[in-house]
Amino acid sequence: MSSRRSFKKRLLPAAVITAMLASAPGIVMAQTSDATLRGNAAPNTNVTVKNVATGATRVTQSGKDGSFAIVGLPSGTYSVQTGAGVQKTVQLNVASISTVDLTATANSPTNAKTLGGVSVTAATMDLPEVTTSEVGNIVSMRDIAALPEASRNFLELADIVPGMVFTRNADGTTSLRSGAQASSNINVYIDGVGQKNYVLSGGITGQNASQGNPFPQLAIGSYKVITSNYKAEYDQISSAAITAETKSGTNEYHGDVFGSFTNTRMRAETPAEEAAGDKTQSHEKDYGFDFGGPIVKDMAHFYIAYEGKEFDSPTTVVPGVTGYSSYLPASVQSQLGPASLPFQEDDWFGKLDFEPTDHDRFELSGKYRDETSISNVGGTSTTSAGLNTINTDKRVDLRWDHSAYSWFNRLQFTYEDAFFAPTPILLGDGNAYTLTGAQQDKTIVQTGNSPLAQQNKGQKGPAIQDDLTFNDLQWNGDHVIKLGFKYKAVKLTAQDAGDANALYNYAVTTAGTEAIPYQVQFGSPTPGQSPVATSSDKQFGAYVQDDWTVDDHLTLNVGVRWDYEKTPSYLDYVTPANVVSAFQQQDPNAPAGQTYAQTLAMGGVNVNDYISTGHNRHAQTNEWQPRFGFSYDINGDQQHVIFGGIGRSYDRDLYESLQVEQTKSVLSQPTLFFNTPDVPCTPGINSCYAWSPAYLNISTLQALVAGTTAGKEVDMVNNNLKAPYSDQFSIGMRNQIGDWNTSATFTDIRSYDGLVYTLGNRYPTGAFWENGSQAWGDGIPGFGSLIIGNNGLETRADEILLSADKPYTPESHWGATIAYTYSHTKQNNDNADPTDQYAFDYATIGDYPFTSSGVAKHRLVATGTFDGPWGFVLGAKLTLSTPIPDLNLACYGLTPTNVDSGSISGGGCQSVAIAPPGNGRFLVGGKIFGYRDLDFQATKNFKIYGNLNAYVRFDLINAFNFNNYTDYLETWGSNGVLNRTPVVYNPTGDITGYPRMVKLSMGVSF
Repeated sequence: MSSRRSFKKRLLPAAVITAMLASAPGIVMAQTSDATLRGNAAPNTNVTVKNVATGATRVTQSGKDGSFAIVGLPSGTYSVQTGAGVQKTVQLNVASISTVDLTATANSPTNAKTLGGVSVTAATMDLPEVTTSEVGNIVSMRDIAALPEASRNFLELADIVPGMVFTRNADGTTSLRSGAQASSNINVYIDGVGQKNYVLSGGITGQNASQGNPFPQLAIGSYKVITSNYKAEYDQISSAAITAETKSGTNEYHGDVFGSFTNTRMRAETPAEEAAGDKTQSHEKDYGFDFGGPIVKDMAHFYIAYEGKEFDSPTTVVPGVTGYSSYLPASVQSQLGPASLPFQEDDWFGKLDFEPTDHDRFELSGKYRDETSISNVGGTSTTSAGLNTINTDKRVDLRWDHSAYSWFNRLQFTYEDAFFAPTPILLGDGNAYTLTGAQQDKTIVQTGNSPLAQQNKGQKGPAIQDDLTFNDLQWNGDHVIKLGFKYKAVKLTAQDAGDANALYNYAVTTAGTEAIPYQVQFGSPTPGQSPVATSSDKQFGAYVQDDWTVDDHLTLNVGVRWDYEKTPSYLDYVTPANVVSAFQQQDPNAPAGQTYAQTLAMGGVNVNDYISTGHNRHAQTNEWQPRFGFSYDINGDQQHVIFGGIGRSYDRDLYESLQVEQTKSVLSQPTLFFNTPDVPCTPGINSCYAWSPAYLNISTLQALVAGTTAGKEVDMVNNNLKAPYSDQFSIGMRNQIGDWNTSATFTDIRSYDGLVYTLGNRYPTGAFWENGSQAWGDGIPGFGSLIIGNNGLETRADEILLSADKPYTPESHWGATIAYTYSHTKQNNDNADPTDQYAFDYATIGDYPFTSSGVAKHRLVATGTFDGPWGFVLGAKLTLSTPIPDLNLACYGLTPTNVDSGSISGGGCQSVAIAPPGNGRFLVGGKIFGYRDLDFQATKNFKIYGNLNAYVRFDLINAFNFNNYTDYLETWGSNGVLNRTPVVYNPTGDITGYPRMVKLSMGVSF
């Protein structure tokens, strides 16, 4: 009582809050997975909540007006009781704010009602949060358990939330994205800790080019997906936030053991297998267990989970250009068609919790993930171009929660260690077979690898954060104020290439494949210097968030955060003296007296913007992110709520893009040219040589450039580099209609300042184009090409998000969700891969036109679950979307103008985003869809003895065996006329998702 009385229920002045933030280096808010329980009770009475499963107890006291709030609660079922004798059983959802009425009149069944995620009737119900200003929804444990799934990746079900797309690529790798932004812009928070990947794309550690799962699905309780307008505690993100909570041990021993299996006979042929008349052998196995229980009842518990995965996935090697396969060497033609991708994963998670008092809770948890796989096979890459990949992800989390009547504090220490290390299967010479002319270097097929294939990239280091929440403040309403900061010291590592591979390009025409290569790229190490870049990254973030309930109608969410990051390898980098000197040398192709720096200046490139002295770069200090949201309950009964918000959120530049200055200079990948009949060059000029068979030896190539910089690419990054960010706006309305919860939302999300690399080379006139060709041969004197990195990538996404869900209840025996997304998206890059940060088709990123992004315009996901008779649980999921546009540079015979203008480049090609015609209908209607998938699952539960139960489960994936193609056939046109239908799906190419597949699972639980 004394601690509460001293607070006197007054809102602390802003000056006091600011002073606390500045003087308490342990205060940060990271309660992104916890629930908050707000409500009303008798004035000045104790309110006690007790977790039914674990016995964890929290106590607060209601104010003079009867209002109360308890924060930092793990999701679960709670018994809530007041000193006046009113008792309710409520279900709290992950990362939600729920409201309960504990006044004496509410205890009467005639006055009972359901409020915002909490049932205050005698039965416990799990309903979504209604009065939040965030855009998103919850994926419940029922969804995870009862809906059909193929991968056991818990993020697979994130797409039941409008605006989300989960993709399984043809090579078995998976990705999750929202709107027009890349998967890199997502962040996943597990138990309040961000899993951000600071080095590689994929959004979170371990998910870059991975066929595996980020976390054991058994260990995930439920999770929330927020597509925009998240609160200020969410950091390092500009797209969607996924916040998940892990399971804990309870007062009863509980465990599960499962195994699932499918193989070649249990799936249909892929289109490529059908065309080849050969079905590749494949199998998938998932298995695992979890076990938890009490160490000391109501005080200490343990939990452990393991999931293993091993499979061979079918994929297809498909020429990148049609009509040229017959002109390839016979040994290359034999590598086209079906192929397989073996993979194995071990995924562990463990947790200990200890609650010595009603006010303190300690948790120690750890994660260990280990993967081995063969990757980079499929598309234009043959089996000989495959990579042997090792992927590891280890994390440890120790936290202490302390609660009082009026405040809650969380002190948290974490340590992470995650690395991704692909190595070419075959070391030595590799070959790429390409076109000539306007589309020179467009790959038809590739065997072997370039030096860029060997990598070792990762991050490791500690972090400390402390969460502080004041939950007992009043001033013109009730306030829950969160504030604090986080500090991380993470060592980033990036090896970008090796020196054991070389890639030779061979020209292919209708006359056949040339006998000798026209160019080669290889690794050229600098003696005595390491090819591995490292940086001791320092990250700091602080914020304040006020969730202000003004009255029964209006709730305001007002917050601001500030982030700061220091990356020494970028900030302290010194441009090599010989590179700086080269810019001041005579441009060998220009009139006497004209330096290469002057040539670049005439072309709009100021070299001083990129030359680093080690002192002229500074970390950005202006990453302020105001965030404002509101919800207005029209009738005060949470049946009809208008909500919206606006805010800014900063992400970060990936280290694999920042470190190229260093790694390219230490282990460069020079490109040498050879004079061939189809691709001629002049020996002795611009790294051109007369061909000799001795050049098939990598050591001979390295000797050619030893002690020189001839042909070595120089990468430079702008000295005033900024972090990417997005501005978000949303407005919508939620309604409760009977048992259904509906939502209609409009969102406008625009991202800015994405890092992109373009060609810096310029002709002596300063032009980027001459005679329809780019200045690739006019690089830095004595070096190779100049590649410059700048901010400039942008995306724009206007979306209409519609959802309706009927939550499952044991009384009704069924549940359903419907999610529809209309997307109008644009981006200023014609690359279909949003994680690719290179743009060479126009002179600058500012010259690129905005075209549609690689996002379906219409997408519908509907699910249903049902408790059938005789112990059956049934589930279904339908996914439909219109075709995804093909983003590319279309060359169809336009006359080059040598000036980038509108959508037409100076080379006479056009940046396009063209969707192919739909490849099929769904039951009725026209052929409008690009993706169709209908999945079913049926589970039969058996009671063996006592609490020992067993089940058998069948998942039928893609029941109608729809072919969801991902490869395009492009016939752009000729003589300056674009074909009416320039893009169609390749009917023998790769597919996304799965062919029709049956998966059998069995398990026991107790």
